[in-house]
Amino acid sequence: MKRIALLTVALLGLAWAQTGTLELAVAQSPAGLDPHKVTAFASFAVIGQIYDGLLEINADLQLEPALAESYEISDDGLVYTFTLREDVVFHNGRAFGADDVVYSLERILDPETGSPQASRFDQVASAEAVDERTVVFTLSEPFAPFLANMPNLYVVPREVVDEHGDLQQVAVGTGPFVLVEVVPDTYLRLEANVNYYRTGEPAVAALRYNIVPEGSTRAAGLRTGTYHLLPDVDPTTAVTLRTAAGVTVLEVPGLAYTLLGLNVTRAPFDDPRVRYAINLAIDREELVDAVFLGNAVPAGPLSDALADWALPTEDFPCYAFDPDAARELLAEAGYPDGFAFTILTFGTRRDVADTAQVVQAQLERAGLQVEVNVAEFGTFVQDWQNSNFDAFVSLNGGSIDPDGYLHRTFITGGSTNVFRYSDGDVDALLERGRTTSDVHERQAIYADLQHALACEGPIAHINHGTLFSAHRSEVEGFEQAATGSLRYLRNATLP
Repeated sequence: MKRIALLTVALLGLAWAQTGTLELAVAQSPAGLDPHKVTAFASFAVIGQIYDGLLEINADLQLEPALAESYEISDDGLVYTFTLREDVVFHNGRAFGADDVVYSLERILDPETGSPQASRFDQVASAEAVDERTVVFTLSEPFAPFLANMPNLYVVPREVVDEHGDLQQVAVGTGPFVLVEVVPDTYLRLEANVNYYRTGEPAVAALRYNIVPEGSTRAAGLRTGTYHLLPDVDPTTAVTLRTAAGVTVLEVPGLAYTLLGLNVTRAPFDDPRVRYAINLAIDREELVDAVFLGNAVPAGPLSDALADWALPTEDFPCYAFDPDAARELLAEAGYPDGFAFTILTFGTRRDVADTAQVVQAQLERAGLQVEVNVAEFGTFVQDWQNSNFDAFVSLNGGSIDPDGYLHRTFITGGSTNVFRYSDGDVDALLERGRTTSDVHERQAIYADLQHALACEGPIAHINHGTLFSAHRSEVEGFEQAATGSLRYLRNATLP
């Protein structure tokens, strides 16, 4: 039995003096607040302050304690026993316990919930609350990414779900901040959780998420001090803010990637030759320069940040930009004059909308007739969830394990497989990748998957960009995370 102690000891005797309201400016309102249902970054930017998992990921992409203080793994790798922190309470005042962990997992796995997190836990055969502080997960087979998925097991209180039906409009967690006010399309206000289990956190009395769709308005507000922090800044704005007085710009290579997603149930995207041709027609280096001002790299199916797993993009022949070869392949597939289709996207992220426009121009050079539909964000999310698109340009999050990138996105029936892609060989590799314990065997499996998906999969991976944030120089303690998480808001301080 392997036991891993996680709990870090808080320094006692320090004065805990919260100061002020940290004013954030964000591009859009959250598309719901239910941590078991949402997929949008705008939602997780808020949810991450309200809810906790058993573990969390730090800025070094390592797992750290959250609601768990330690865990043990059985010798056969099938049983994980978590010991929970004491004296944790939900925002409604009720004590947190092992039953809440079991309920939250069961809710994620319940098909009626429709959780996009479900495939991260489908190897769990049973979850048992042994006592108030002990949860035992028994797996049906070895599951290599199980611990890496623990941060996605947000723990929620059953009684709040029972009362409201879901958590899209209400939020009650154990996290550092409590949701107290929502003014639609204007702001959300969160106040410090005075019962938070980490001594001395959070360091500010409140967070206010100001909804400011225009990037230039957000940047101007940061310069004048109206806003303290912009958690997400596009590359163009980041360049201008670097020289702004009283402003600090942070940057880190991101795990997320921009993509062109293709609905393979709609012709001609059901033909792998067409998908290959589209990859040939995309000039990723031009996109790096035109959209990201050099602050990005061409994206394969796995981020370069996963250095032990990601293959170099030179390994994928379809990444050799060649519009003439794309035309030839389209003709071979029966489209000598190209074809017309629409790219769905949204305008609240400048890098996403600009990517769609540049991809449109590149594909037109290969003989395709492309229209870009810049939808309101809520409409985009709805159409994305319902696979109501020919193609879309968006941004996908990453993971510290390759399974998090690939399984739920490409497995037949996967919770984020909105492309409706299905390939038996890919399915078999995906299952082997998550159930194989040997690291070298897993690396070989994920190499095969990258080759299978890069050119003929339902996604044309475009770029892994640098993540930028910016804050007033008087703000201290906030760190940029490669995951895009805002977990370090609880450490941010104001004078």
